[in-house]
Amino acid sequence: MTVLLLILSIIPLIAGILIKVLYVPASEGIDISGAHIFFTIDLPLGGLPITESQVNSWLVILSLFFFCLFLTHGLKTKNMSRRQIIAEWIVNTVDNLVKTNMGEFFMGFGPFIAAMLGLSACSSLLTLIGLFPPTSDINVTGGWALLTFILITYYKFKAGPLIYIKSFGDPVPFLAPLNIISEVATPISMAFRHYGNVLSGSIISILIANLLTNVSKMIFGFLPGYLGGFPYLRVGLPAILSIYFDLFSGALQAFIFAMLTMLYVSGGFPEDEYFKRKRIKEAKKKQQVIENTNGGV
Repeated sequence: MTVLLLILSIIPLIAGILIKVLYVPASEGIDISGAHIFFTIDLPLGGLPITESQVNSWLVILSLFFFCLFLTHGLKTKNMSRRQIIAEWIVNTVDNLVKTNMGEFFMGFGPFIAAMLGLSACSSLLTLIGLFPPTSDINVTGGWALLTFILITYYKFKAGPLIYIKSFGDPVPFLAPLNIISEVATPISMAFRHYGNVLSGSIISILIANLLTNVSKMIFGFLPGYLGGFPYLRVGLPAILSIYFDLFSGALQAFIFAMLTMLYVSGGFPEDEYFKRKRIKEAKKKQQVIENTNGGV
């Protein structure tokens, strides 16, 4: 069962490679055309294009799903396997991250933040196996940012709509227009930050690889046959750049997006007003119970 789950976590990635080989046209030279559109579904309000971004996102989700099952399969209290140790380390690390940045009230956010970190990082790392990274599509990061914005707004409403409206006048009422703009700009900036950093890394890598190919042809083009066409200068340097743009930058952007989510959600939560309102409700409820009890006697 353990081996089967590990294989199932790899199969979606292999399927992604096969889909690209079979259905995505090969490009020559520099190609920055974005995600390939496989087909379009006709809907009453317009067509819904099914692109590489959507397909690869679901492949990453499936891969992570089976990988989580692989790590958590057969949990024990004694003689724990290495898989269980890794799983518990991930859970403890994310819980500590949430506790440090959001506080005890938001400890239930651990699974959400872990899912966001895993999906974002793995989506960016798809470039290592030649697949289109969903994080370089503004529609994907925009959807994540919109979800974060909904959570921010939800927790700002925890103390009531009146407190939420008053927050736009903080610290002084005439700053309300700027605070409204800042509120709307939050999901936009989150989406463009993540999308822009991942996309720019991919573009820079492509440009440098093509530059090294052309320079290599200029220098070694006089050699006969295959020897003259081999891109000697592309050996080594693109791999070093990939370590930064694909591994380091992809993981860093995932961490930054998760951190911003935690800080925006917890920072917008009116904790004092929420617990004050909660105490008043509990006091009224107790008073009602006492009155009902006395009335019954």
